Amino acid sequence: MFERPPSGQAAVIVHLAFGVDEYDEADREFRELVESAGADVLAHIGGSRRVPDPRYFVGGGKVDEVAESVAEHGAELVVFNHDLSPSQERNLEKRLNARVLDRAGLILDIFARRARSHEGKLQVELAQLQHLATRLVRGWSHLERQKGGIGLRGPGETQLETDRRLLNERIKTLRQRLDKVSARREQGRSARRRARTPIVSLVGYTNAGKSTLFNRLTGEDIYAADQLFATLDPTLRRMDVPVGEPLILADTVGFIRDLPHELVAAFKATLEETRDADVLLHVIDAADPERRSHAREVQAVLDEIGAAEVPQIEVFNKVDQLADEAPRVERNAHGGAERVWLSAMTGEGVDTLREVLADFCNPDMIEGVLRVPPDAGRLRSQLFELGVVDDERFDDDGATRLTVTASQADLERLIRQAGLGFEQVLVERRAARISTAPAQH
Repeated sequence: MFERPPSGQAAVIVHLAFGVDEYDEADREFRELVESAGADVLAHIGGSRRVPDPRYFVGGGKVDEVAESVAEHGAELVVFNHDLSPSQERNLEKRLNARVLDRAGLILDIFARRARSHEGKLQVELAQLQHLATRLVRGWSHLERQKGGIGLRGPGETQLETDRRLLNERIKTLRQRLDKVSARREQGRSARRRARTPIVSLVGYTNAGKSTLFNRLTGEDIYAADQLFATLDPTLRRMDVPVGEPLILADTVGFIRDLPHELVAAFKATLEETRDADVLLHVIDAADPERRSHAREVQAVLDEIGAAEVPQIEVFNKVDQLADEAPRVERNAHGGAERVWLSAMTGEGVDTLREVLADFCNPDMIEGVLRVPPDAGRLRSQLFELGVVDDERFDDDGATRLTVTASQADLERLIRQAGLGFEQVLVERRAARISTAPAQH
């Protein structure tokens, strides 16, 4: 009979190299994940293998080393920075006499700790149950069918089937609830599309500074901390830009290498905000030496959720931590903004990002001088009502010269309604502040 060891916070962590060049970075990130889950790391076991062992994932000698470390430190938990099969987890727990958690289970546990909203809790619970469904047998191993004794045949199998049925029913219920959440989100997106409100979505590796940038751009105060997965719940807020209509800014969950597929599936409704955005701000920690590999991981998740074709602007954050970098905009051959360097913490370069977004989301914005005839007072009033007039001067013949920054489509419509020609009224067109050409990816 095998009873699973009790859970605890005292942990031994295990990370093996399988010919991967980024071992040190992955190891650092693994330790941060374990600490984010609230575990107390007592020992770290490293090593390398060509291929995983089918029984224990690690070799027999390494299992003995882990077992000695568990016994020496009195650890209650062994965490692997790898995905383990259900049988490997079960075999390791028997051998180590400690609860074993793999990378997917660790990330799911962190998400469970971080979720605050009703939707977030539903998403995390669904992901946990989908992960548990493949590992259910080990938890009921003491109830499995046993041979050779009267009264010992059958009930374990019945109990296991009952538990599977209850688990599947709960998964079905959660999916139905999340489908309703998805439907409500789609209604909101449809309303924003009808109102032609541009949506800008923040994406990036976890702890790149997305929430800090979100707060800086919107004036909000959502939780932001220097830790992995500080926030999970999606947040949408209005964001004002220098010219044009306000935008909708969406903050999404941070990505990470080897993000469990259960999480990607469970957070489908949330990630649809990214897929349906007009532009993605890919926030990158400029001070992170592994920023490029992290950017590739983010792109892999975007590919998986169908957001690879959404236009992107890279935002290199935390330039205040770099002595040789300054806030700036980098453009492509067409003059479109491809990268913006800034510091969300200090605010340096954030106004430049606002201007880039204003131009990107309002591509027909023009700056110019309109000469409104004396008998077109209604047109003058409409322009003031629209809030696009920057300056007003008067000619000797009673005409009004209005300096405006507005959508060309809006100006053409109002001028046409006044019975005038656009080129007749527009006497001066000024250069745009920043090119409106979108970045090419």
